[in-house]
Amino acid sequence: MTKLFQFKEFSVNQDKTAMKIGTDGVLLGAWCALHNYPETILDVGCGTGVIALMLAQRSDAMTIDAVEVDENAYEQTVENFENSDWGDRLYCYHASFSEFANEIAEEEESYDVIVSNPPFYTDDFETEDNARNKARFTSSLSFEELLKGVSTILSENGIFSTIIPFKEEANFIDLAKKYNLQVHRVCRVQGNPNSDIKRSLLAFSVHSSEIIEEHLIIETARHQYTEDYINLTKDFYLKM
Repeated sequence: MTKLFQFKEFSVNQDKTAMKIGTDGVLLGAWCALHNYPETILDVGCGTGVIALMLAQRSDAMTIDAVEVDENAYEQTVENFENSDWGDRLYCYHASFSEFANEIAEEEESYDVIVSNPPFYTDDFETEDNARNKARFTSSLSFEELLKGVSTILSENGIFSTIIPFKEEANFIDLAKKYNLQVHRVCRVQGNPNSDIKRSLLAFSVHSSEIIEEHLIIETARHQYTEDYINLTKDFYLKM
């Protein structure tokens, strides 16, 4: 039994899902832009539902949907949504993203904000644990499938935000262009001042604009967090 992960305004059970709460998801949930007062939000491949819960805390959006293909993760998300203060605004669908996006597109509906902390290790590293593979490996949701789906259901002025390995950044941005998604904000993340850049937070829209480049260092030493990281996550983490 994995104990409850307690945030300031909600808690997350993660005993049923293979992928536990990590820094990537929290970074994305705190970083993604909500300044256009979105009415509809979608979390793709939601795992525990933590990003959708963070966006419910951060916004007044009446529709916050999540989609998850893994049955255990789906059940976990539903439970976490129901246990939160925002259960009336949160809904999780059990489907692959391709199926879900096709259905939404057919209904001519769209989302103002789409977020995804996608699986990103390639098949070379797959483990014996199928659920963990599905959550963590690109075979269950390729970057191409993700971008194709997003491009069909992102609203005219919508924003799609994601977090991926830094080494994938250039390829991902190129692939996004194929689906008419233009990068407009990039934040490169380092664990500490001496480590390599590990992650890229990226935001896309259908309109091209000047790219805003940001840089984030998480710690100066073990558990010594930088002011930037504290400011970004202090509304969520109990000890910030």
